[in-house]
This record gives sequence, C-alpha cells and structure tokens, in this order.
Amino acid sequence: LAVLLVPAGGALAISAADLPSTPPANQVFDSADVLSREASAAIEKELLGFRADRVDARLITVPKLDYGLSLEGLGNDLLRQWGDVGGGSAGNGQEPLLLVLVDTQTKSAAIVASSPLQRQLPSELLRSTARSTMALPLKEGNRYRQASLDGLTRMATVLRGGEDPGEPDVAEAAVVNSNIPTREETQQSNAFTWIVVLLIVGSVVPMLTWWVFSR
Repeated sequence: LAVLLVPAGGALAISAADLPSTPPANQVFDSADVLSREASAAIEKELLGFRADRVDARLITVPKLDYGLSLEGLGNDLLRQWGDVGGGSAGNGQEPLLLVLVDTQTKSAAIVASSPLQRQLPSELLRSTARSTMALPLKEGNRYRQASLDGLTRMATVLRGGEDPGEPDVAEAAVVNSNIPTREETQQSNAFTWIVVLLIVGSVVPMLTWWVFSR
C-alpha cells in the first residue's frame, strides 16, 4: 500500500544522511542514474587521474535535494561525513577530497574541496567551474558526461600548475535594429507577394472570361 501511495516517477529528496557514510568504492556515485556505463567509465578514469596529485576526486549525482539544502551545502556535509574533520582529511592519513556534485532536477553543479586544497583550488575557481564551465553543457541538452569532463579538466589544469583556461566563451548574437530587411525576411516577403498575385489571377481571370463570353 505504501508503494502505491508514492507518486510514479517522484524522486526522493537527498541529504548527506541518505548517501554512504564513507566514501564509496568507485569515484563516481551516480545516485540519480543519469550516466551511461561508458560515461561513468570515462569520468571514473578522469577522477582517478587526480590520484597522481594526491587528491581524492569524486563525482556525485543526486535526483533531488532535501528541502532547504543547497548543492554546495550537501558537498560540505559530505566533506565532514567522509573525513574532512578539523581542517582537512590530509591530517588523518587520507588524501584531501575534491567533490563534484550534480543536481539533475535543477541541472546545476557545485564543487567543494578539503581545506588543504583551497590554496591551489580557491573557492572562486570552484564556483566559476561549476556555474559556467559545467552549467552550459548541463542546461543545453543534459550533457552530464561533457559537463563533468570539462569541469575536471579545468581543475586538473590549475592543480598541476597550468594557467586557468577560464570560463567558456558564450557567443551571443547581437540584435541590431535596422530598416534593411534580412535575406530571410526578403524571401518570406517575396513568397507572400507571389501567393497574393496567384490568388488574384486565379479569381479575376475566370470572372473576366465569363463576362466576355456572356456578352
């Protein structure tokens, strides 16, 4: 009966208490079930690459957040839950955590990092990566794989001493007010004119023919 009362397709709200109490075995934890096997494998490989920099990088997808909980707040809860206690996980023998979170309901992302990483990966970089680098692929076609890989590539570049690639370029078409019609407008206008002419010819010619022969 309880199962029947749950709305079909309704995603349960997620908080840190609903996620594993310790870091999962795999680097990708797709609780929203939006990643294909190939996508998970590609992202897992990219995340494992951070081990060379002594960073435990992980990706978590959630279908819906608990009421009043932000995605960044969930990430900070997981940092504490998974070992980032008292200023960072590096002090207890663990690699510092870098968590990439994706909310599939709002198509948004957030990135949080343990304290030891904040000098190399400042909060401004993490927010910019989540809100620009990852946001565009997420909102334009639900490209979860592309968004994740783009975000991880940007952070890996900075973490390894490279120059920040920055936010992606967004090409915005400038709207220019002009009295000159565009090519498309001209074509549409010509087509409409021909339709009107054909309608007039089709109506007037038979009437003139009838009038001439009726006399």
